[in-house]
Amino acid sequence: MSHARIFQKPKNAMQSGRAGTDNWILEFEPIEAKKPDPLTGWAGSGDTRGQIVLTFPTVEAAKSYADRHGVTAHVIPAPERLLKLQTYADNFK
Repeated sequence: MSHARIFQKPKNAMQSGRAGTDNWILEFEPIEAKKPDPLTGWAGSGDTRGQIVLTFPTVEAAKSYADRHGVTAHVIPAPERLLKLQTYADNFK
């Protein structure tokens, strides 16, 4: 049986907009640990499901997809959005 996690991607610290942060993402959890390749030294594994990232408009849609395909999924709640309201004049207090 497959295991996955469902979460909302938080806003990147380097961006000001919130584009794409309202979608829910389903990612499969890795089956095996990554190990360094003896020739190149790059980390990798035989688990190709780590390359699959599915996006859904709602958490219910993501859960129903997981149920239909026999995937055990746990939901990670979205982080609370905190607004730091300040004015330009606050920089000089």
